[in-house]
Amino acid sequence: MNREEFIEKYAVDRKSTRSLKWDYLKQCFGDADLVPMWVADMDFKTCEAVQEALKERVDHGVFGYTYISDSYYKAVFDWEETHFGYRPKKEELRLGTGVVPSLYLFVNCFTQPEDAVIILTPVYYPFHECVINCNRKLVTCDLNYDNGYFSVDFEAFEKAIVENEVKMFLLCSPHNPIGRVWTETELECLLDICQRHKVLVISDEIHQDFVFGDRKHMAAPAVAKGKYADNTVLVNAASKSFNTAALIHANIYIHNPELRRTFDQYRKVHNETTQNIMGLTATEAAYTKGARWLDGLRSVIQANYDYMKKELNEKVPEITVCSMEGTYLPMLDMRKVIDTTDDKIIHLPNGKPVEESLFDFVQNKCRLAVDYGSWFGKNAGGFIRLNLATTPENVERTVSNLIRECKKQIEQK
Repeated sequence: MNREEFIEKYAVDRKSTRSLKWDYLKQCFGDADLVPMWVADMDFKTCEAVQEALKERVDHGVFGYTYISDSYYKAVFDWEETHFGYRPKKEELRLGTGVVPSLYLFVNCFTQPEDAVIILTPVYYPFHECVINCNRKLVTCDLNYDNGYFSVDFEAFEKAIVENEVKMFLLCSPHNPIGRVWTETELECLLDICQRHKVLVISDEIHQDFVFGDRKHMAAPAVAKGKYADNTVLVNAASKSFNTAALIHANIYIHNPELRRTFDQYRKVHNETTQNIMGLTATEAAYTKGARWLDGLRSVIQANYDYMKKELNEKVPEITVCSMEGTYLPMLDMRKVIDTTDDKIIHLPNGKPVEESLFDFVQNKCRLAVDYGSWFGKNAGGFIRLNLATTPENVERTVSNLIRECKKQIEQK
């Protein structure tokens, strides 16, 4: 399916549908009249296979207790093996109520209060929050940054682990918001450091299906032919790929039998749940029949990124468009346009901090609702993150507003 066909068939108006992205702007940003380029969900209907499977379940009219069927195992395992070279075993699979709730489970299950947990910053802000909210010590290791491209400082990473006696590493792969798809060499370096220092790796791979160019995502347990699988817990979901986040469903893979026993015992006491039949139904359908739809979606996202990068590079080169090897959430480095050095920090209605001058420029002048870099780490101050899983019209409006206001800002300097 080509890009034009995909947009015509699946683009949907989400206003007045209780959409957080579109209908909750006033509560989050204090202004309802903004172009919503923030929170990571999409402005496209999910694929017909998912819609039809859910309709069939609804038409049946019963939503009682269920179990993981053989067809579900086959669908998700075939998907993992075909796309990422990883074939789990039945006994390794557990289900969660979403990736973020699963991160909280892992932190509480596998570490103790005040234990140190390390993250690579800038990174998805729930990584910060789940460590802090669970009363663990948050250790951050800043990624290197060079003209729109981020990379790992492995020496600094290992030093931080040793100095803080770190017990757990929350890995984001592909990495949100920096757009990196880690190479197998990079992953092996990270996993090797963690194994040598007895640091358990939790790998959030929810963006696994959004990889562009010649990059290839590799599941963490498959790195180096499974050398580090016993020290790795993988969590992913079809929700980001197929726009089904509200079905609160995730897949957890635990290769190590001892870790599985620990996890199962913890859940019996703290988080005993049954299966979500709608999440199971949607995920199986997506992984069985959704590949063509996903190809169409990726073509839209890639075209949106290419357009944005070309326009901004040509007309406002002061903005650095960061690389997007993966995810659909690239960052823009705005620091040559807006100097946020020693800027006053204000708080939005949603409680999140932002530099006052950047907020004034992006929201009040450009009329955009975005995720601000400072939410992902102190080293991303002056950046913004955009959501390109939307129509070209929204991207064009965003880019036009940025170009117009950036030119005014630069002329005033």
